[in-house]
Amino acid sequence: MSQRVVRVLIDSPLPQLDRLFDYTVPDALESQVQPGVRLRVPLRTVGRIVDAIAIEVASATTTDRPLSEIDSVVSAACVVPPPLYALARKVADRAGGSAGDILRLAVPKRQVRVEKQWMAAPEPEAASVADDAVSYAKTLIDDYPGLADGIAERGRLALTAIAHPVTTSDGDTVGAWAMLVAAMATERLSHGESTVVVVPDYRDQDAVMTALRDFVSDDAIARVDARQSGPDRYRNFLRTLAAAPVIVVGNRSAVYSPVSASLIVMWDDGDSLLEEPLAPYVHARDAALVRQELTGCALVFAGHTRTTDVERLVGLGYVQSISAARRYAPSTVLTASTDTEAPGTRIPSSAYRAVREALATGPVLVQVSRPGYAPVLVCAQCRAPAKCLHCSGPLHAKSRGAAPQCRWCGRTAHGWKCSECNSVQVRLASSGSERTADDLGRAFPGVRIVVSDGEHTVMEVGELPVLVVATRGAEPVAAGGYHAVLLLDGDRMLMSDDLRVAESCLRWWSNAAALAAPGAPVHLVGVTGLIARAFATWSQVAFAQAELTERAPLRMPPTVRVAMLEGDHESLTTALRTLREDVPALPRDAVLGPLALEANADELARALIRYDYALGHAVITSLRASVIAAAVAGRRSTRTRPQRPPRATLKLRADVADPQL
Repeated sequence: MSQRVVRVLIDSPLPQLDRLFDYTVPDALESQVQPGVRLRVPLRTVGRIVDAIAIEVASATTTDRPLSEIDSVVSAACVVPPPLYALARKVADRAGGSAGDILRLAVPKRQVRVEKQWMAAPEPEAASVADDAVSYAKTLIDDYPGLADGIAERGRLALTAIAHPVTTSDGDTVGAWAMLVAAMATERLSHGESTVVVVPDYRDQDAVMTALRDFVSDDAIARVDARQSGPDRYRNFLRTLAAAPVIVVGNRSAVYSPVSASLIVMWDDGDSLLEEPLAPYVHARDAALVRQELTGCALVFAGHTRTTDVERLVGLGYVQSISAARRYAPSTVLTASTDTEAPGTRIPSSAYRAVREALATGPVLVQVSRPGYAPVLVCAQCRAPAKCLHCSGPLHAKSRGAAPQCRWCGRTAHGWKCSECNSVQVRLASSGSERTADDLGRAFPGVRIVVSDGEHTVMEVGELPVLVVATRGAEPVAAGGYHAVLLLDGDRMLMSDDLRVAESCLRWWSNAAALAAPGAPVHLVGVTGLIARAFATWSQVAFAQAELTERAPLRMPPTVRVAMLEGDHESLTTALRTLREDVPALPRDAVLGPLALEANADELARALIRYDYALGHAVITSLRASVIAAAVAGRRSTRTRPQRPPRATLKLRADVADPQL
């Protein structure tokens, strides 16, 4: 007799369980078991019932081993349709991770009441788009030659957006990029097709949502946001499972939305918020490229700057470059202190005059590098960094005259003494957003000062004169645009040891300059060199090309892929030896390390593996096999010797943007 068999993916973080398991379906549950539904199944290795997802259902006449029956069907809702599992499997294989980890990012936690309401409700109807909205959308798209054809032909595009604010029909101010993204999504919706819009954070989400209101109704939009409540997030996820077309707007997890999309738009892919901090650490850009390859949808990378990752693909001809028909560049000015000014002057006289003149008519933005009052303190006598006496963490001051505090342990540094010269006095070595606001308040008496950083969230300011001091990425939108923008601490930002610090700084400055009203001055203070010229001439694409050229001889990403393998020294050495055997084409200098992370070399260690994209599949397959072998060996040793602590398993990260041992 034939019996129905279901292949399931078990919800487990163990890498050795990242495969499909076969179970039989009892007659009582046969009508309920469909691909994509949640199940409960017995797992004999642990002797308990675990969660799982049904992936495949088939009939089998014979089996070479006895199969267990599924325990129960949790819900009849198909939350993992076959295309979503195919995407999760493909992304996980590329990153050397588990498909279950990807699905945990894609599928929110189940909300029973919301799910029952959704299953009882009728299917949503396709939203209609007004003819004037479609005409307006096509007008915006036509400003970028080749964009409409590229989307219609399901191409891969890299778009450099116009950098200035615009006003919606409701009187709200958003970036011109948000209106363009809304126009592309609206044009697809008018053809009965869905769009996925991926943005870094909630500010960008709000901008896109505001722009979309000029084109479509709210029932045509599904917002996927980690800041939403559980029921709201699950309700919007279920909306993406419906057949009716929808515009999905969300952060990095939105790239896995199960909607059948004909277009994916990713804004500002260089933002670190699009890097997934959880295993398998897949960047949303890489997931979007995999999804485009699987489904054949159109893919657009848009931004005021261009990352070296996208520029590499443009250079290979894999992605087509798109720019506006009419070139627009903010009025940028490179400002430096003159000989008549005191050394170390933070705001040169020319920038000071520009701020004073702009404050007579409207708001002014001042961008600083760090939040707080004094992020860094040093010894007043020898200038050595001030360290906590308990944990050696850096000290900082929260306000004027406040006692220094440790950033690591939070202790107040009473009775602090310098370890180098025994001095008991500290000096403010840098100015944060709050100290800058204090200084500007004295320089511009009677002017309203607004601070926007991680602790002070400000979304927008009005048209009246106000001086906004904001950290990078926290700049509020000004009604009609800022009348002047002042970019401070640029030289300090460039001192970071991050491989991508230059392109990150250019992106921060460009995004801030895009908030300025057309014709408003944008002053970059104290920065020279190639990056300053690229900002002044608004040639960010050329700067990305130069960065890519410099990294190629050094074999640094993105010219090559870099994997990081971390674990106990024995397992790590074995994995690297196996890698050499499995991939003989790997260059001799491909492996950097292993380097011990602890004082004892037998404990944790780390190694970096640099490899060409053509070797990616072979390298990741070998490393993934070593990760599974180490996990199984560690579990076996714990069973045979329970009193012995389990060995540290290997941890793999397939694409490291900034390789550092």
